[in-house]
Amino acid sequence: MGASVLSLYRRFERQPLGRWLFSRLVCWKAPYFAGIRPALVSLEPGRGVATIRHRRHVTNHLGTVHAIALCNLAEFIGGLTTDASIPAGMRWIPKGMQVEYLKKARGTMRAVATPGFPPHAADAGYELPVQVVVGDPQDDVVFRARISMWVSPRAAAGESAATTG
Repeated sequence: MGASVLSLYRRFERQPLGRWLFSRLVCWKAPYFAGIRPALVSLEPGRGVATIRHRRHVTNHLGTVHAIALCNLAEFIGGLTTDASIPAGMRWIPKGMQVEYLKKARGTMRAVATPGFPPHAADAGYELPVQVVVGDPQDDVVFRARISMWVSPRAAAGESAATTG
């Protein structure tokens, strides 16, 4: 989807079912996310919000939302928020994730992602921490993640990605 993710989202969000269609488009581009059926609520530079419904497909043996479904939700909204926040000419990739499971997750989960600082253009790559907080229908925090995003300049035309880091 590339550097125009935010402009594409803004075009979709104005249409009936636009956010739902945009969420499906992201899952088509990155099929792994389709299993949790994420729904994008909002996306802007510096903040993204997404939800997943508590349904059988994401439920563990305890009857709660599975821990890895929460990780997938965090990566989904963390990646979109990063993409919407970085300057043109930059790219990103998740480098690592630290998570905390704080409470049993029941009901529709709502994740809010925010970068640790405003992303900037740079000649070299840098680590951007993205905080993701997931709450339940009572607004109790059930999960927190810190995703380390590696932000670096896009490869110039004809230049291999391996040489740009």
